[in-house]
Amino acid sequence: MQTRHPFFDDMAKLATSAAGMAQGLSEEARTFWRSQLERMIADMDLVSRDEFEAMKTVAQAARSEADALKARVEALEAGLAAGPAAPKTTRKPSAKA
Repeated sequence: MQTRHPFFDDMAKLATSAAGMAQGLSEEARTFWRSQLERMIADMDLVSRDEFEAMKTVAQAARSEADALKARVEALEAGLAAGPAAPKTTRKPSAKA
């Protein structure tokens, strides 16, 4: 027949409570460091992914518009260079009295 020894029962309870306390401390430390990291990121004034994607779309649209305008200017310049020269009109100086 086995008898229960109170010393071992007390040690088991102590170990269980120490493990629970360590787990609670771990969660508290994790929460603390996460909040510190979030605060540091907020202080850095970083943009969110949504803001970045929106600006990327705007920049791509501006780039394509600039490319289209560049092509149009080059076509107009080529047309001016290849086309017949318009007759130059000469003006007579007006007589001022």
